[in-house]
Amino acid sequence: MEPSISIRHLDLSFGAVDVLKDLNLDIGKGEFLVLLGSSGCGKSTLLNCVAGLLDVSDGQIFISGRNVTWEEPSKRGIGMVFQSYALYPQMTVEGNLTFGLKNAGMPRAEIAERVERAARILQIEPLLKRKPAALSGGQRQRVAIGRALVRDVDVFLFDEPLSNLDAKLRTDLRAEIKELHQTLGNTMIYVTHDQIEAMTLADRIAIMRGGLILQLDSPKEIYNRPANKYVAGFIGSPSMNFFEGVVDLGGAPVFSCEAGDFDLSGYEFGAAGPQGGPAWLGIRPEHIAHGPDAAACPVRMEATVRLVEPLGSDTLARVQVGERLLWIRLDGQSSIRPGDTLTIGWHAERANLFDSATENRI
Repeated sequence: MEPSISIRHLDLSFGAVDVLKDLNLDIGKGEFLVLLGSSGCGKSTLLNCVAGLLDVSDGQIFISGRNVTWEEPSKRGIGMVFQSYALYPQMTVEGNLTFGLKNAGMPRAEIAERVERAARILQIEPLLKRKPAALSGGQRQRVAIGRALVRDVDVFLFDEPLSNLDAKLRTDLRAEIKELHQTLGNTMIYVTHDQIEAMTLADRIAIMRGGLILQLDSPKEIYNRPANKYVAGFIGSPSMNFFEGVVDLGGAPVFSCEAGDFDLSGYEFGAAGPQGGPAWLGIRPEHIAHGPDAAACPVRMEATVRLVEPLGSDTLARVQVGERLLWIRLDGQSSIRPGDTLTIGWHAERANLFDSATENRI
């Protein structure tokens, strides 16, 4: 894939604090990349470096093959959408869309054509004569996206654009942003701490922690084969269940922990092959079977239901196995209640093993 953006050995420090550390990243032309992580991981800082809003300490940034490391933001060929709408309150929607183009000296006819196209794509044509105060939050964010869209650039940067909206508006606009990408085919980098946004929008997700990218892959691969224990616990709601124990390779591979011995036949070890020793075993709530379905699982145990959370489409249950509390996901019509005893189990190929020392996937 032809790279649209290339980042090479990027460092950024604020005094003695290293925010980004020797970061390398290639983003393909037309790709939708999501930077995902908790607050303070460096995702917005990285986006601001690409935008030119922050001066890097070391390294280089290339956009469409051109070194833009020290170029002004206006000359980088990007459009940016912020968490705050940042609209001019005294201007109409049309005024907000045309302001930057007029300042750039663009011909009036071309400005009108770009505004008409953006308004049609974002379905804000009836709003062009209104001022921001007369718009809802979702409409204001559409206008903010439109202001980036009229620049007709190859790269769009989104910095948590949906954080200020309620749940329904977030869902609606998330779908519109995905459709916008499919329509335009532009390269997009999207920053969020919301894993649902990341999983539904991204071609690839870069999960960040402490200024580093821990895993860069498709949403499906990150969900099913997390590179380390942090990624495994960060992705998924509820998060992955973990058991601490030891992998024994004396015969057939077995994971031993306080809850019992788990048969690992069928587990797909990494390229380095089977590794014994202290480890964590992780299993997602939806991969744990219960009742009759658990009878066919090589790993089985008895669990006591402690808490039930009916969500309509499915039901979450907090169960206790020995001293360990686990989340399991059940059918939405499940009739289990606190105090019930369940047989639960899973297949080894659904599990994930992580080395206790490095926390990397085994």
